[in-house]
Amino acid sequence: MLEIATFRDSPEAIFADLERRGLGRETVEQVIATDEKWRALIDEGNKLRSDRNRISRGIAAAKKAGGDTKPLLEQMQAMKQRLPQLEQETAAALAERDAARMRVPNLLDEAVPQGDGPDGNVELARHGDRPEFGFKPQSHNELLETLAGADLERAAKVAGRRFYYLCGGLARLELALVNYAVDLLTERGYEAVVPPFVMNREAYEGVVDLSDFEEVMYKIEDHDLYLIATSEHPLTARFRDEILEPGALPLRYCGLSTNFRREVGAHGLSDRGIWRVHQFAKVEQVVICKPDDSAAMHQELLQNAVDLLQGLGLPFRVVEMCTADIGTIAARKFDLEAWMPSVGEWKEVVSASNCTAYQALRLNMRYRTPDGTAWPHTLNATGIATTRTLAAILENCQQPDGSVAIPRPLRKWMGGLKALAPA
Repeated sequence: MLEIATFRDSPEAIFADLERRGLGRETVEQVIATDEKWRALIDEGNKLRSDRNRISRGIAAAKKAGGDTKPLLEQMQAMKQRLPQLEQETAAALAERDAARMRVPNLLDEAVPQGDGPDGNVELARHGDRPEFGFKPQSHNELLETLAGADLERAAKVAGRRFYYLCGGLARLELALVNYAVDLLTERGYEAVVPPFVMNREAYEGVVDLSDFEEVMYKIEDHDLYLIATSEHPLTARFRDEILEPGALPLRYCGLSTNFRREVGAHGLSDRGIWRVHQFAKVEQVVICKPDDSAAMHQELLQNAVDLLQGLGLPFRVVEMCTADIGTIAARKFDLEAWMPSVGEWKEVVSASNCTAYQALRLNMRYRTPDGTAWPHTLNATGIATTRTLAAILENCQQPDGSVAIPRPLRKWMGGLKALAPA
């Protein structure tokens, strides 16, 4: 969330940002109004306590002089009745203010392009050559059957639609992708971490806007726990309510997790199979750093993701998200989109976001400075999301006989195997 000082001192900056996003002003106006109400109640409480102390001294003086204390005692009784009520009103105003404040999106970086939707996103670069087939290529869904690489029908009987069994060579290829990403990232100074796969609501509200994100998450019945949607969330929330030492920054993490998303709504044919699923493995990059370093760290995360996909020989492009397609948490965001020959489209396989201090404020995570403490910046980027990367490999690396060539960097985890053969 945004610092309360921004609402007090620079509300015009927030209103201008909302206008860029095409959003209304109502929530910000609610924050400002309830903050003014809260501060007025604080002032009233301070004055009431001061008056109580003054009257208390007056009662003592009147008793000592033998005077009439009844009027002063009546005033004291009224104050005793008002103070608890005032404290409740003050707490309620603060809770209302901060609940609204949590719903105000992050301030966008000035570099974010203006746009009304996905068509407003800006292509920055292309990598690799799109394949030209001398045969009719199959979709990744068809190749799953050709290779007997996934059992979707039986998974649906066991767990429901959008779950899967990965089988044989494809299961090994997923593990190879994880090892490949972890090797590259740990060589570059990222600490490998397997986080909890569940988080409580309070921790989750520190990293996402649950009013917006909760519909894609799995809630565990009768428990204050959610299955994680990405390891970014527990890795970032790890230092909630803590003060970090500046010498430890930047913190670089490589998260390994199984992730769970409800993926509600209708999706296209290309999203079937293992592309848009309820459960998937992912290697995630997470950085916590000083504000002055966050722009450079964002580029570092992006470059790591580019190097990972380039190493696999996949055709992809780098796209900057526009104002209407960036979400509420990030100040700036890049996507990497792989080419999918079966539909002739670029489809997102990586996201890299700079969340500035937005999550740190929600988490009450600070770092020590010579003047006290400050809010660090948090950043995240996909390393490898296995199912989508597998789909991109299947489509781009398929061969005329129905086999799929295994990208060279993955072969050492495949026993030297060069291709997945048809079943």
